[in-house]
Amino acid sequence: MHLALENVSKKQGAEDHIYPLSLALVPGTINVLLGTTRAGKTSLMRLMAGLDRPSGGRVLAGGKDVTGVPVRERDLAMVYQQFINYPSFTVFDNIASPLRIKRVPEAEVKKRVHDMAERLHITPYLQRSPAELSGGQQQRTALARALIKEAGLLLLDEPLVNLDYKLREELRRELTELFSEGRTTVVYATTEPLEALQLGGHVAVLHEGRLLQHGPTVDVFNTPNSIQAARTFSDPPINLIPASIDADGRARLGNELTLPLNAAQLQAAARHPHLVAGIRAHSLHLHASHAEDVAIEAQVELSEISGSETYIHVHRGSIGLVAQLPGVHDLEIGSRCSLYCRPEDLFLFAPDGTLLFAPAQTGTGA
Repeated sequence: MHLALENVSKKQGAEDHIYPLSLALVPGTINVLLGTTRAGKTSLMRLMAGLDRPSGGRVLAGGKDVTGVPVRERDLAMVYQQFINYPSFTVFDNIASPLRIKRVPEAEVKKRVHDMAERLHITPYLQRSPAELSGGQQQRTALARALIKEAGLLLLDEPLVNLDYKLREELRRELTELFSEGRTTVVYATTEPLEALQLGGHVAVLHEGRLLQHGPTVDVFNTPNSIQAARTFSDPPINLIPASIDADGRARLGNELTLPLNAAQLQAAARHPHLVAGIRAHSLHLHASHAEDVAIEAQVELSEISGSETYIHVHRGSIGLVAQLPGVHDLEIGSRCSLYCRPEDLFLFAPDGTLLFAPAQTGTGA
């Protein structure tokens, strides 16, 4: 489905939930809405679905204005954070309900329900009630009921947020495989940058009801157009440091650290003697791996072990940094350590927050 929002906005009383924005979904692929809580993701989905009417602007489906068309007359399905299933129905009847509303012949209903249950690994539970299912099985049931409609537009509002880590990873992989067939235009809301990267497709970065950036997910991650877009699309948050360019073409970060800049960085910063430097946490390392790596001597404030990664919080004078390191590293609080980075991995932003320079390649760690 070709769905486009033209200068849509949404006000609730005196409060702006969505500021005027235009967004065209890429049909037949995953379109991720990425933003923190209260960024406007759910409000935008409700406008797409026809659950709410925009205060201004138009919603177009296939080039047709559907702004005032109610949700029941639209070709879409929606799955929410909560496991919404009919408690008095079996799993089979829950999944079959959209087909029976359309009066699909029962023989076809049975075949399609079994096919969908097989794809989502819930065939053994078809005769159970939702209350007898685990959280992951309940969410698979809700997803199956939405998918079986074969709607042109599928809206997923943080559908995995209430599941544990292992289930989230498993279902995310399954959903990515299902949507790779390109039959449906999918909108997927999330607060997690890593989830957006794993889903791929295209991403719309939102902040406080405003659209910051839209484009292919990896491109937006690698080249955020502003400090706020970089903050939203980084977990842990991108390290940001006030900087200035000295007469020798070096970036002075705070009052404690100086890093050389390459020709492209200097050209980008030529009209901005004062700017903001950014470096992602995964670009900092405990050991030098390139000849051009620069050592940053710092003091450890906190060492957080999270699964197979360690987050090291350090400071050097007025500069605070977070490093995202693979593996387990037990660094003592207050101890000294050296973090290494390549100066070419620095992002440079103008004082107003707009991007001046992005590294040629920054990888896909969030």
